[in-house]
Amino acid sequence: MSEYQIRLYKDSDYQRVREIFSEGIIEHTTKAFQFSFRLPRIWVFFLLTFLLVLQTTGSLVMSTLAVVIGVGLLFLIHRYIYVSYVQYCLEDDMLDIHKYYLQRDGHCFWVAESSGEIAGMVAAVPTHHPGGERQVELKRLSIPRRYRGQGIAKALSRTVIDYARRRGCEEVILETSYPQVDAWRLYEKMGFKRVRTTSAPKLVAKLIGFQILIYRYNLPAHR
Repeated sequence: MSEYQIRLYKDSDYQRVREIFSEGIIEHTTKAFQFSFRLPRIWVFFLLTFLLVLQTTGSLVMSTLAVVIGVGLLFLIHRYIYVSYVQYCLEDDMLDIHKYYLQRDGHCFWVAESSGEIAGMVAAVPTHHPGGERQVELKRLSIPRRYRGQGIAKALSRTVIDYARRRGCEEVILETSYPQVDAWRLYEKMGFKRVRTTSAPKLVAKLIGFQILIYRYNLPAHR
């Protein structure tokens, strides 16, 4: 197990932090695709596609090819969702990380460093959820593959919790998605409670079962 330290983000981290963020988001594509592929409505769609093409062409080969193409399109839809999200974030809060997170009240950004390399990242922002004046939102938690399983994600999450406590907040809020199983299992082990599950607003995302999970961590009342 490598040793690491958690510190504030600095400008020299910029390129690597953006890479870790992008890679961490896009890698969810496969798990999300596998989740959607198991949905009964997706199987019904492929079955109807097979039967329709078979009835139209009378060809088993063409019918099978149509289903294969459909599976490929399903994967590309998931890929598009994650890539689009990454592009949006890289042009939004991740465009000027120092200005967005370190020059605004209630915002902060940390990295975990191990042997001179970035071994993880996390951010805190004021939440947009109801009651946001007493909440901090945990965002952008990502750990490169080679550093996983060393407790870094937990330590970074604790950093945000401690930050919220110092600010006198009552709760830490976060959003994740259903395919990110390792992430939400970690949060639940740490004491985060799932308070809501919602579907993504876009119709395509709803059809493929893309779900957003909202978690809350209650901080002990100040005495």
